[in-house]
Amino acid sequence: METSWWEELPVSVREEVDGFVLRDRQLQAIKVMLDAVRVQWEGVRTPRPNLYACQHVVMARYEALADRIVRQPEPPRDVESLAALIGELPGKPAAVEAVWDGDTTGWFVELLAILDAPASEARLAMIRHGSDLRLFNGQVPPWPEAAEATRTGTALAARFGVPFHFASPDKPDDQAPRWRTSPDGRSG
Repeated sequence: METSWWEELPVSVREEVDGFVLRDRQLQAIKVMLDAVRVQWEGVRTPRPNLYACQHVVMARYEALADRIVRQPEPPRDVESLAALIGELPGKPAAVEAVWDGDTTGWFVELLAILDAPASEARLAMIRHGSDLRLFNGQVPPWPEAAEATRTGTALAARFGVPFHFASPDKPDDQAPRWRTSPDGRSG
């Protein structure tokens, strides 16, 4: 993919993008670049770089700056830490649920505590085991984030005496039925 247009961006934009990359803020870096491209080439350059081109350049910046990036630590995902989070929530859990979601780098599973009175949910953890480049490398399925979510979610549900729900543990599906709308859940 052609990326020479990166050098055409103002130095201030390139420095801001690199600043976000160095702080491991990929989405912010992409947004800054996309906004700058829209402004700089509005009505001038056709076709102008799109979201995917901006994402490609940001990934190239990650490679170029790899030895200086300060990675954000992953929040704990062990049963004890997540049980403590549930214990701090207002009200008792009605279920623990795992749901698929995705972003520009690929699929992940969110582990949620489903609460009653009032009906709400709280995100406990986001579980990702690599980008979707692994699909092209033949590394999945099985989906390791689904296995981790199932193990952890099942243990949490048992600890709190509530059901565990994961409508699509075998493949990513962000349209799978949710616990409150499935036969084993309650509508809310």
